[in-house]
Amino acid sequence: MGKSNRFISNGDTTLHTNIYSLNKDKETIIILHGGPGVPDEMREVVDYFRGIYSVINFEQRGVGLSKCGKSGFKIENYISDLDKIADEFNVEKFHLFGHSWGGLYAQIYAYKRGNRIKSLFLCSPSSGTNQTWKKTEKEVLQFNKRMTNFSEWMKMGLNSLLGMLGSDKAYQRMFEQVLKNYHSDYGKILIDIESLNGVHAKPINKTRKEIIEYEPLTELKDTNFPIIITYGDNDIYGDSKNELINRFPTANVQILNNCGHIPWKHNLSEFKSVLDKFYGIKPAANNA
Repeated sequence: MGKSNRFISNGDTTLHTNIYSLNKDKETIIILHGGPGVPDEMREVVDYFRGIYSVINFEQRGVGLSKCGKSGFKIENYISDLDKIADEFNVEKFHLFGHSWGGLYAQIYAYKRGNRIKSLFLCSPSSGTNQTWKKTEKEVLQFNKRMTNFSEWMKMGLNSLLGMLGSDKAYQRMFEQVLKNYHSDYGKILIDIESLNGVHAKPINKTRKEIIEYEPLTELKDTNFPIIITYGDNDIYGDSKNELINRFPTANVQILNNCGHIPWKHNLSEFKSVLDKFYGIKPAANNA
């Protein structure tokens, strides 16, 4: 089967969900995009997996076509969203892949629902909750400052302020510049401006608050599923990522060469090689 989509209800929240190659004889992988509040179809990642697994990705609550009601953006709500999607497709256990904020989302889910996970791939993951999240914000801020000229930096600051005051358009402009910064050392990479229309201020502002208030994450050991953590050698995070690595003593940690925060855009061949090894796939077996 090819691609289909579905709106899945979880209480007063409706999640716009894409399903690829759904087949009861295949294992399932669920993909979590970054942000928070920023949609990303992650086409190259989906294309890699769809020849191997049944693939599910979704726009998180309040993002893109997904709606969020009064239930809000508590971390417990995010956990229940993932449970609901897996249950909707009668998937008891699944592989979980998370990028950036989605990598933190995946970590939290692994702490709470490790019994449902077959493997955990943390791709350039945000380093943690609570005070660790504040550290990563400072690191990302410094990265973006280094990658912009004075005018661009001032516009980012203004758009960030307007976004915090509730402007979707301001955050959309800001994240366009953020993506330019992330891609600037890796040739001409087109930015999907249309997808940025799905950036909304509310999930960004509300989720950030919940991440900061959430309990600090502790060491996760004695898991019965494999874990890998990858970063680009020019990723957006600094020393805070060592806190994450130390929390996962059984994880395989890989640093991708000539790569920034978005490996499928910056060094796809090396990224595919890491994917092949982790998932035990011969290169000819996938259709990426």
